[in-house]
Parts: sequence; C-alpha cells; structure tokens
Amino acid sequence: MARFDRPLKRVLVLVFLAAVAFSPFSVRAEPQGKLIIFHAGSLTVPFARMEKIFEAKYPKVDVLREAGGSTKMARMVSELHKPADVMASADFAVIDKTLIPEHAQCNIRFATNQLVLCYTDTSRFANEVNADNWYEILGRKGVIWGHSDPNLDPCGYRSLMVLQLAERYYHRPVLYDRLMANRPKKNVRPKSVELVSLLQTGNMDYAWEYLSVAVQHGLKYIKLPDEINLGNYKYDDFYKQASVKVTGKKPGTWITRTGKSCTYGITIMKDAPNPEAAAAFLEFLMDPNDGLKVLKEMGQPPFIPCRVPTAEMKARLPSSLQEFVEVRD
Repeated sequence: MARFDRPLKRVLVLVFLAAVAFSPFSVRAEPQGKLIIFHAGSLTVPFARMEKIFEAKYPKVDVLREAGGSTKMARMVSELHKPADVMASADFAVIDKTLIPEHAQCNIRFATNQLVLCYTDTSRFANEVNADNWYEILGRKGVIWGHSDPNLDPCGYRSLMVLQLAERYYHRPVLYDRLMANRPKKNVRPKSVELVSLLQTGNMDYAWEYLSVAVQHGLKYIKLPDEINLGNYKYDDFYKQASVKVTGKKPGTWITRTGKSCTYGITIMKDAPNPEAAAAFLEFLMDPNDGLKVLKEMGQPPFIPCRVPTAEMKARLPSSLQEFVEVRD
C-alpha cells in the first residue's frame, strides 16, 4: 500500500501545480500591444518620462500619447468616439462630467497642482514684478500676457478664477475687468503648454501655468498666496467664490465651473482597446516608487495613496489597483 501512495502523491502534486500554472488568478500575462493615452498638456513632460520607464518594464507595449486641454481630450472620446485606453485630466471633474458613466466608471485622483504666473528675463518689467505687484504689472499698457482657452483646458478657466479671487483677496474692485481689458483674445491659446514657447521666444511677457509646468520648463514664476492659487484644499470655501462659464457637451449649451483646488484625475475607458495594458499603466502610475515618484521629482505633488470618493468605485477597479487607492472624499 505504501508503494502505491508515493506515486499517487506525485501525480496529485503535478496535477495541482498544473492547475495553478493555468489558473486565471495566477501570474498575470505580460501586457502587450498599443496603449493609447489621452492626457492633459500639463502632464506632457512627466508622462514622457513615465512612457520610457514603462516601456522598458513592459517592452511588448507601445505607448501612444496625445496631449491637449483636458476638456478637449475628454470630448475626443465622448463626442468624436476616438479609441483610447486611458484618460488623465488636469481637473478630475472633467472625467465626472464628460466621461462617467457612459465612457468610464472610475475616477482616480492622483495629484495636485497650483497656478503660478510665469515670465522670463526678457519679459517687460521682469526686474520689478513680484508677489505684491503682479496684478499691477499685468494691467500696464504694452504688457503682453495670456492664458489657455477656458473651453478646452482647465488651466484656462482656473487662470480666470485666480484673477477673480485676487480681486477679492486684495480688495481691488473691478480688478478682473481691468486686467481682462488688457488681454486681447489672440493671447488665449488652446492649451497652457503652448504659452511656454511664446514666453521662451519673447512673444509673450507673462502667462498663467501650473507650478509643475514652470518647474519642468525652467521658467521664472511668481508664487501666489494659497488663498488664490487654487493649490490648497483648505481654502476650497474661498475658491468657490470664483466661477467661469464654459461651453457644454452639446453646441449652444454651457457649464459653470466653480473654483476648487487643483486635483488631477485618471480613468480607464469602458471600451478600452487594451484594458490589460491600461491596468498595468495605472498600477505603474500609482506606485509611489514609480509614477508618483516621477511626478514628485517634477514639481507636482502626488496623492499617496491615490484617492477615489466611494468604496463602490474602489471595488470596481481591477484588483491590482486597489492596494494603491484609499476611499477619501
């Protein structure tokens, strides 16, 4: 009997090992193929670095990125039905309002930012401008300043919110109207990163950008008080006094954006052509030793761990992502 048990045990062990090897819950298959990512223009530099690291880690994946204003990128999915695996927005609310629930079912908040006023050594009054007089400089005749399109890019409507909040914070009536009168429409560009080249070539004196963009491009910048820079959630009650009307999902409709702290969001599309690679990228992005480390090094504070608003949303995420997320409103 003992002679029979030994070979039988050997067979059972082999059967068990084979079952584990072919189990769908065992080692995940290596992602491969094209991975299409739409993302905010302000994420261009960190995502370029992430792309290289991610592709080195997963050599069978070819990351294809397209950057632009977050609202525009979301509409490319919702209105133009462009195929995409991942969408990363400079304002997580864009995902909520444009993509959920028809095109996506989760919205992970992964980083924050703040608005700064950028300039260069060649900017008019570069030797005078500071945190106390910047709004006076922008109002001077001949000073060329601009911002991105509020209808296409969150940085655009956030720039206008900063000016509205400055009017209240500095107790300067009609400051907003006076500054806008000194900013022709030609100084409004589709996305905030386009303004960087205008600054660097001397074709613009000042431009509103995210702090991370200023750091990544080596621009000089004026850092504003937390009460108006949209970078501190503790001042959300003050921020909500600012609002900007932007175009809605359908032609002729409008949405009012209300001021709140800058929070970036990311999601996987419901009909993602490559969901396996998309999940692998989000896992990479949300790892404090990988993607979040890149963001931190590039001047953009990440959330560690990343955040979702409800336990139900967390439960809808792939299991590989849940360990990197906490439920926090």
